[in-house]
Amino acid sequence: MTDTQLSNAKKRDAEYSLADGKGLLLRIKPTGGKSWIFNYIHPITKKRKNLTLGTYPEISLTKARALRTKNRELVAELIDPKAHREANLLGERQRLLSTFELVTREWFDVKKTQIAPKYATEIIRSFEKHVFPAVGQVAITDITAHTMIKALRPAASAGALETVRRLCQRVNEVMVYAINIGLISTNPLAGIRDGFTKPESNNLPSLKPEQLTKLMKDLSMARIKIVTRSLVEWQLHTMARPGEAARAEWAEIDFTECTWTIPAQKMKKKQNGDHVVPLSDQVLALLEFIRPISGHRQYIFPSDIDPKRHANPSTANMALKRMGYKGLLVAHGLRSLASSTLNQQGFDHDVIETCLAHIDKNAVRRAYNRTDYLERRRKVMDWWSAHIELAAMGNFSLSTGTKTLKLVNQN
Repeated sequence: MTDTQLSNAKKRDAEYSLADGKGLLLRIKPTGGKSWIFNYIHPITKKRKNLTLGTYPEISLTKARALRTKNRELVAELIDPKAHREANLLGERQRLLSTFELVTREWFDVKKTQIAPKYATEIIRSFEKHVFPAVGQVAITDITAHTMIKALRPAASAGALETVRRLCQRVNEVMVYAINIGLISTNPLAGIRDGFTKPESNNLPSLKPEQLTKLMKDLSMARIKIVTRSLVEWQLHTMARPGEAARAEWAEIDFTECTWTIPAQKMKKKQNGDHVVPLSDQVLALLEFIRPISGHRQYIFPSDIDPKRHANPSTANMALKRMGYKGLLVAHGLRSLASSTLNQQGFDHDVIETCLAHIDKNAVRRAYNRTDYLERRRKVMDWWSAHIELAAMGNFSLSTGTKTLKLVNQN
């Protein structure tokens, strides 16, 4: 056939075909429509089959002949051209449906079961704000280092370098997940963090060990509510994170074993399991002090607005600001103060890290620490509380002055 013959072929009352040879046909319908057909013998069943290649003139004679050659090669390799094309179309459809946003949300469904709800919300919002608008609808197989760096550059240009650092880590987690479920074979984003300026390390404001005495004096003179002061001292003695401390419940306290068990779902890293905090005599005294206020309720430190709810995790932070410690100390910095003091005194670093509920990257040692360190941690916590008591000597400390204090029960 020639292009002239093809263009001059007229419609008829019945459908007919023009043959180019080797299975290539041009089918002309009564409506005038012309389509290319590849007629072949199935390599397995040996039955004749037709495969539509496209319409003419959109598919030229030259292109049609090239498609014929390609499909004849498949038949020679014992591959059914029609089944081959359908499989490719299905794969492409799945590829296009497996967008970066869709895969990320699948990954997030798993991730959020391992972390605290507040942290989970922070993670997905960071994707929705900085990543999805630029690459959310891009197929996971089409994601490249260049496209992701381009997506994150506006945040970097705005100075949000810490956000970019975290996003680089999170998008890599998504890509590893995609590898594990078989969507991709390699991770092209492994080195994208090097494409951005590293954020300066800004540690949370804390105090030096020798400043503990002044802190206790300021706390004794602070005009803050009893529950707030109790919460600050609770955080200081137990080394708990602000959110864990504020959400402490009476049911979590074992007065026989003198422990506070923080459930895994309340911890920053759920996968580390429950965290057991040994309670010193001073902490037990603090609990007896606040029992008339909240002992009949669920939470040890009730909210001022609704006593049936726990105190806001930022309560201690706001109190420290009102005490004049803005920019000098935050509630989370009380943990750093404890860590610095204990390390300075020569306590075992691994025991201190376990007291702080930090996760050891070594799985074997992590398991050992959790099972064997309780009594060793108890000695550390007892020393720390005694040290706080010594620093507060002569000052008003709830954990040391319960016998001279009288409380009014608050409903």
